[in-house]
Amino acid sequence: MSSDADHPQTARLVFGDKEIELPIIVGTEGEIGIDISKLRARTGAVTFDPGFANTAACKSEITFLNGEEGILRYAGYPIEELAEKSTFLEIAWLLFYQELPTKDQLREFRDEIRYHTMLHEDLKRFYSALPKAGHPMAICAATVGALSTFYQDVKFDDPAEQRRAAAIRLIAKFPTIASYSFKHSIGQPFMYPRNDLEYTENILHLMFSNPCEEYVPDPVVAKALDLLLILHADHEQNCSTSTVRTVGSSHANLFASVQAGISALWGPLHGGANQKVIEMLMAIKEGNRSAKEFMALAKDKNSGVRLMGFGHRVYKNYDPRARILKKACDDVLKKMGTDNPLLEIAMELEEIALRDEYFIERKLYPNVDFYSGIIYQAIGIPVDMFTVFFAMGRLPGWISQWLEFHRDPLSRINRPRQIYTGPKLRHY
Repeated sequence: MSSDADHPQTARLVFGDKEIELPIIVGTEGEIGIDISKLRARTGAVTFDPGFANTAACKSEITFLNGEEGILRYAGYPIEELAEKSTFLEIAWLLFYQELPTKDQLREFRDEIRYHTMLHEDLKRFYSALPKAGHPMAICAATVGALSTFYQDVKFDDPAEQRRAAAIRLIAKFPTIASYSFKHSIGQPFMYPRNDLEYTENILHLMFSNPCEEYVPDPVVAKALDLLLILHADHEQNCSTSTVRTVGSSHANLFASVQAGISALWGPLHGGANQKVIEMLMAIKEGNRSAKEFMALAKDKNSGVRLMGFGHRVYKNYDPRARILKKACDDVLKKMGTDNPLLEIAMELEEIALRDEYFIERKLYPNVDFYSGIIYQAIGIPVDMFTVFFAMGRLPGWISQWLEFHRDPLSRINRPRQIYTGPKLRHY
């Protein structure tokens, strides 16, 4: 860990005939930021950073990510240790408070969530107004937004306990909301959540049970789902998380802010990527192509073939979540007694990519989407529900980031600048 003493205190910027000093901010892991908050006031200039790839919009205590070295930590804990030893609800507490819960705290937290899983009966009727063919991400976004009409007392500036109550409600109700979008699409009756089941067991019950027969969630499947949710729980200032913060910066309530995050996650360049991976693997299988032939086409810019599940905006190394899922994928399928030809194709693609200079030079390593879709498919989750389950996993991160923004004394409404390049003054 580096200290402020290891780095200069200011950076000097020469702008025309002016020379100004800009403060240096150093994170606990040695990340360096140049504070440009007074730049426009002192020089009249703004920075230009398309996609904000070099811009830190906030300080955060929640997640540390080092893409060059393939490191991901939640509040200081390595993702590898958390994936092995923790549970999803324990991770949710960790992200909320940046400390792991005691046994009593975790038991109370689980009970609070367990007893807030039901939806208002009037909200259940909301689904009947929506097309059965509607994408479940659109349905989930609409339903989460509709929670604001059932809990109209939820405000951005509520006391901490009321904000916590809204967070509990959202984590508790989202599996019910998500499963009802699936049940609605196939014409099956909605199932009530069960208070005797653990979080991921209840998700499986809501998704796959019906009133005609008893359903017992498979513990292997429940554990695999718990792992997937843990690995998706937070990932620093990605598109959907920064969207939640941006909407929250207007003092919109938690439900409205997370609704926006769900919509951002829906995009194929963000949460929709795991669905694209499965579609790619199925196309290879159904097209009777070998992995080698596909990878050759992927290198040809004119082929129209795109390799999905490799490379990442931040990671320039092997995504640590992909390493965990690769092993989990193999273990889950073995325990379930399932042979999955898509997994065999995926492992062949990975083996080629890790040996081929073309992919090595471009730092195209497998990312979390590469194996997550295979596990989702193996446990029976429909392809168009993959991104919904990604959103379910990301909920604790969105909520913790929203809560952190609320606590930050430096927080203000997000309002990026622009460089205008349109016509000069003209008259009608």
